Amino acid sequence: MSRWERGERIPDDWLPYIARASDVPLSVIEAKAAHARGKIPTPPVDLSPFFPQAEALKARIAGALHTRRVTTATAAPLLVLVGGYAGSGKTEFARFLSDLTGWAVLDKDAMTRRMTERLLISLGGDPHDRHTDLYQREIRPHEYRCLMNSTYANIDANISMIVSAPFATELHTPGWLDRLTHRCKARGVDVAAIWIHSDNDTMHDYIETRDAPRDAWKLNHWDEYTSTLQDAPPPGITTTVDNRHGAAVSLADQTRTALRKLVN
Repeated sequence: MSRWERGERIPDDWLPYIARASDVPLSVIEAKAAHARGKIPTPPVDLSPFFPQAEALKARIAGALHTRRVTTATAAPLLVLVGGYAGSGKTEFARFLSDLTGWAVLDKDAMTRRMTERLLISLGGDPHDRHTDLYQREIRPHEYRCLMNSTYANIDANISMIVSAPFATELHTPGWLDRLTHRCKARGVDVAAIWIHSDNDTMHDYIETRDAPRDAWKLNHWDEYTSTLQDAPPPGITTTVDNRHGAAVSLADQTRTALRKLVN
């Protein structure tokens, strides 16, 4: 071990160069050198000069903590379900709502698409299948289980969030929304369900414009597909948003109106 490592030799002439090379204030290096000579008491370890980004992170954490304390002092965390058929505008609405509130969004397609495609391939199916018995029986339950497990993890942390998925089967199943609401209420989290309503022509235009491979069957069998859709919104919905072409109120304005209903 060298005298430098033992603290017996402190070449002061090197200190400015060491400070510049390490991007650390010279005063910090000089203080450490003085400590090595035994001239000052052992200071508390402070690594912030070496990791200046940590200060910004601490400030962000402190700001977030303050905001959350203020928010939770006046209202319970809120879980918002955004449901609707393919092409109704669920994702667009969820993003508008997130922009207004700062709440995180869990989107089923974004979370599960790659898993779904790989599972379908492994089962000898079409990776873009969203209509056959194979998908409905073997894949769809796992998609929603992954989505809801992630949702429950955030619920347990009392975090307000937006969950976007069709939820067509779930919201039309008697008792499903009630069970979810009771589970959330037990953890001090409120629940709101928003249904994005649209007509067949508008949904066809949205689907055709986004040109996603998973929508090919729907477009090629449009009448067969739409015959399975229900016109009325599911029961128990907090509010319905009209996202048809020519709707009297824009989606952005309806998002603000829905938000007022959620927070009041």
